[in-house]
Amino acid sequence: MKDINGMMIQYFEWYMETNCKYWSYVCGQAEDLAKKGVTSIWLPPAYKGIGGKYEVGYGVYDMYDLGEFDQKGSIPTKYGTKDEYLEAIVKLKQAGIEVYTDIVLNHKMGADELQTIKAHKCRWDDHNVVEGEDETVEVWTKFTFPGRNGKYSDFKYNWTHFSGIDYNSRTDENALYKLKDKSWQLDVDKEFGNFDYLMGADVDFENEDVVNECKRWGKWYLELTNADGFRLDGLKHIESYFMKDWLQYLRDETGKELYAVGEYWNGDLGEIERYLSETDYKISLFDVPLHFNFYNASNSNGEYNMAEILDNTLVKSNPNLAVTFVDNHDTQPGQALESWVQGWFKEIAYSIILLRKEGYPCIFYGDYNGIKHDKFDKMENIDTLMILRRDKAYGEQHDYFDDFSIVGFTREGDEEHLKSGLAVVMSNREEGSKSMYIGEKFAGKIFIDSLGHREEEVLIDDNGYGVFPVNSGSCSVWVCM
Repeated sequence: MKDINGMMIQYFEWYMETNCKYWSYVCGQAEDLAKKGVTSIWLPPAYKGIGGKYEVGYGVYDMYDLGEFDQKGSIPTKYGTKDEYLEAIVKLKQAGIEVYTDIVLNHKMGADELQTIKAHKCRWDDHNVVEGEDETVEVWTKFTFPGRNGKYSDFKYNWTHFSGIDYNSRTDENALYKLKDKSWQLDVDKEFGNFDYLMGADVDFENEDVVNECKRWGKWYLELTNADGFRLDGLKHIESYFMKDWLQYLRDETGKELYAVGEYWNGDLGEIERYLSETDYKISLFDVPLHFNFYNASNSNGEYNMAEILDNTLVKSNPNLAVTFVDNHDTQPGQALESWVQGWFKEIAYSIILLRKEGYPCIFYGDYNGIKHDKFDKMENIDTLMILRRDKAYGEQHDYFDDFSIVGFTREGDEEHLKSGLAVVMSNREEGSKSMYIGEKFAGKIFIDSLGHREEEVLIDDNGYGVFPVNSGSCSVWVCM
């Protein structure tokens, strides 16, 4: 569990400008982020991908090339050079911000040479079903990394290190090929029958050489960067025992906590809880079910039952391992997991993840800074909500999720934080108000809406209750004057 009132930020979005100056930009933002209460930052993948300087980071080519070698058409990655990356980490840590690096182990793309082997096709809608006989295919599975020429590691990947691939160069055919004598990992998500395969050349984690190389790389990476932890990509495609063992190895080798939060993209809470159990509760997970509650509520035209907004979520069942979020680079418009929470609902959603005591909230860059590609402006009041978490969101919590449309909660505050405590009231339909208890110590005190949506003042009665109003389809956060 992270420190009380910690706050993570995912500091990138999919369509950021390709100018190779991002790491330098991050250096200049470190102090400001820290002042707003950010305690950790999730940075994008730092290594060379198939698209060189145009690669967002998930089409992994060479994990040892952090913008140091002339590979895939450029020396820098989309975000800059290795030295600039290391400097950004130093600046962030000097500002008191922990650095979590995005790690993609599931697949590789952009191989250097073709190989001719036997394989057979599997159905896209059910990966367990084989179609036809074995055939000879030419596939991009040999990674020699000539631009790096063996520096840091002389390990070279070939077809034996992969389970499957999606392109036969001999016939110019896109299909799902399972390679000779290979099998899909069993302990993975059951979507499409078996969701071991996602994209590119699918890494075979049952290959001992692969496992050992992943361990060598992880140790090298941590010693070089001094990162504090990981955001782990695509966990539903990787056997849980490998991730558990890999993380434990790195924790033992470095002697560091190495906080890890994983992306297991499934809206079924049962599947999320299964993965936590199989990894011995050593990995936190993004609360995907909560995200879908936000998404559905924002697209319901007021027909979503707000009393159920926290139901069937990880933050409710296991708050210590839940990383709560509203949107990310995959859910933004145009991306593979598009499920964008509508703008009118953003304040409500962020009030829930930032101002409640449960969960470890993660702010999305696209909400914090806007998305030029889609002409989305910076989210209104996001800075205010961050400051409210930093200064006000303390003390005992009282929930009022007892109405179809108007719900709320209060925090009583504590003695350590001057004038802490707040009352949050939200509506996805009509204007209204809610009577809520915020503590007898506030009797006779005046509260105002820190988000500026309501102009009136609320007087707390002798019993510690106030009647807190809210606009239609809106949110108000009331604090003591």
